[in-house]
Amino acid sequence: MSGEHARRTEEIRFDLRGIDQIALCGPADQNLRRLERDFDGTVAARGDQLRIVGPPAQVPLIRDVVADLLERVRRGQRIDVVTVEYLLASHGGLAPDSEALDAETAPLLYASGSRRAVRVRSAGQQKYVAAVREHDVVFVVGPAGTGKTYLAVVLAMDYLKRNLVDRIILVRPAVEAGEQLGFLPGDLQEKINPYLRPLYDALSDLLGPARIGKYMESGVIEASPLAFMRGRTLNNAFVILDEAQNTTVGQMKMFLTRLGNQAKAVITGDVTQIDLVPGERSGLVHVRTILAGTEGVAFVDLDSRDTQRHPLVRRIVDAFADSERAGVLPPESTGAGEPATMSEPPAAPQTEPDRLPPALPPDAEGA
Repeated sequence: MSGEHARRTEEIRFDLRGIDQIALCGPADQNLRRLERDFDGTVAARGDQLRIVGPPAQVPLIRDVVADLLERVRRGQRIDVVTVEYLLASHGGLAPDSEALDAETAPLLYASGSRRAVRVRSAGQQKYVAAVREHDVVFVVGPAGTGKTYLAVVLAMDYLKRNLVDRIILVRPAVEAGEQLGFLPGDLQEKINPYLRPLYDALSDLLGPARIGKYMESGVIEASPLAFMRGRTLNNAFVILDEAQNTTVGQMKMFLTRLGNQAKAVITGDVTQIDLVPGERSGLVHVRTILAGTEGVAFVDLDSRDTQRHPLVRRIVDAFADSERAGVLPPESTGAGEPATMSEPPAAPQTEPDRLPPALPPDAEGA
């Protein structure tokens, strides 16, 4: 293209004095390169100035995103590509809402095992945090990488640190992800460790391995398979049920009725990754039809815009969701059900009551 209109550009400069430019720009200016990827212009930091040059129609978006990034850096946040992508979507009108995150951008928890304070990083995560603070039972449903488990652990540690609870209880159903691992060696703790590993990883990031051991030895932090919850009453505890999509309706009821005085429960899961046997209803899917509107109970739905892992994860989640909607892929499991009929019981299997199984031959009895 040529001509005066094609050459017309707009320039905006930001003062970077007092700004940690490494926290803003990222390694090798990767955050600025991400801004430029969908921008027909340049974003460059030189000395104490950041310069944006590009088409007048596109510059306002980049300007607003940069202003938001600078404000986050002033509050001590280190920017990464995930944050840049979220803000680009947010300022482009793709975010769930345009509310500022000022109310919850204060650090949730400072811990020795973490290099920086943990902050909410999306509007969906802010709603998650607000729901936990305002309700005693919170269900959080969303795809991989949206911070469901991590934020639950962070909030649990925050409540423990402020003496709002006396202990943290981590619970997970012992369901394998489509593979049969067989019998695992070791004592009970060694057997359940593989299932609870994601929760341990989040704790390790916050506390460090040494402090986790001390807390678990003293009973301040407890990890248990869901099957061992029956008969217990959990008082003054922050209870996290992770991978709840793999609970049955009966197990979900059993878990929810364990809560005692001054207890808070966060139940997390991804209804697109159900590993129950075909035909078994997921408790996480079914419970919404039962408890929606119940006082003290909240449901929070996260989506790919809340993903905080590698930027590619967000695109992978969206691609799988699009394929399922288009009918290219079947749902992950029949346990997920369809939202419109998830409260209906599964059809009873066809049986022939008059037909008995063949008797064993005499020499097979007692085998």
